[in-house]
Amino acid sequence: MRTNVTRGPEIWIRGPVAVSEPVPPEPAHASATPRRYSFVGTHGGAGTSTLATVYGGHDCGRDWPGPAAPRSVLLIARTHATGLRAALHALEVFRHGETPPGLDLDAVVLVADAPGRLPRPLAQQIKVIESAIDVYRVPWVQAWRLGDLSGTPPRETQALARLTASPGRSR
Repeated sequence: MRTNVTRGPEIWIRGPVAVSEPVPPEPAHASATPRRYSFVGTHGGAGTSTLATVYGGHDCGRDWPGPAAPRSVLLIARTHATGLRAALHALEVFRHGETPPGLDLDAVVLVADAPGRLPRPLAQQIKVIESAIDVYRVPWVQAWRLGDLSGTPPRETQALARLTASPGRSR
């Protein structure tokens, strides 16, 4: 009986090597729980409380997650100049390893600071952030400004709802 044998360059392989069948990946477990997130504001008024309420997650305000909070971080910033600068600074803090150990930065969530289109300089800053990490955009929601968080999140945020596995929100 002859086995399937491959010969490689002598410098790398000494003698015949049997070719084995690839091992199929293990199926995902149906009981896996959705990943939980800590919402960390990069500046005051970023919207962590609103987003944590609407999409589910732990509201850290402007603090790093404590030991009991989820270790997966979503950085939150408004789309005004100060907010975008704060988001870039927070990305640098992560890049330099200046965060508490064990935190994972998953994405940046940019919350509209006003209705309408962004001025070109702000849109260009967002492109810089998007070149470094995944960015989720949340449009201006007048009801949220008035304190009504009970409605369905805007359809533009379906990807964020799927990421956070908000019950009934990503369908």
